[in-house]
Amino acid sequence: MIKNIIFDFGDIFINLNKQAPLLEMAKFGFTELTPELDGIFKEYEMGLMESDEFVDKLQAIFTNATKEQIRDAWNSIILDFPEERLTFIEKLKSDKQYRLFLLSNTNDLHIEKVKDAMGMQRFNRFQNCFEVFYLSQEMKMRKPNANIYEKVLRDNKLIADETFFVDDTKENIDSASKLGIHCWNLQVGKDDVQEILSHL
Repeated sequence: MIKNIIFDFGDIFINLNKQAPLLEMAKFGFTELTPELDGIFKEYEMGLMESDEFVDKLQAIFTNATKEQIRDAWNSIILDFPEERLTFIEKLKSDKQYRLFLLSNTNDLHIEKVKDAMGMQRFNRFQNCFEVFYLSQEMKMRKPNANIYEKVLRDNKLIADETFFVDDTKENIDSASKLGIHCWNLQVGKDDVQEILSHL
């Protein structure tokens, strides 16, 4: 019996354009995701560097880009947060049938952009729906590493077999599933988080 639900954030609640940052960075020299760039992105998501250092590292690679251009390109991934999804999660919380958690790979620049795009009132409404609002950069961990799921289970005394996880990235789903967590790999553009109860 499912008692706990862990939600991803991006492309589950807030819409993303995951290609936009790469397309925007192409304007100042990006051609491919090199191991160096991938390492910088992942370190930043794990909170292993501050935003200023992150931007400086990218500017050292893309020397003809301004700091503002780099920030704008990085944040171009963030789109809209449909009100019906916010209403849905608020209702799920008010029903009190499940313990609700958020677990997101993100970073400070994106969270600031999300707050700006949503407005603080809507962001706070959203955050208040969850028992714990886990952000990778605060945890110094990231999905799909098993330790991030183990921490959520351990810290909240959750039993894996009683826990359900929804994410749009198969790699993250596969990792959680190996720990015995029930999972739904939401297909962006086809599925919507509001259908989650039919997947439990």
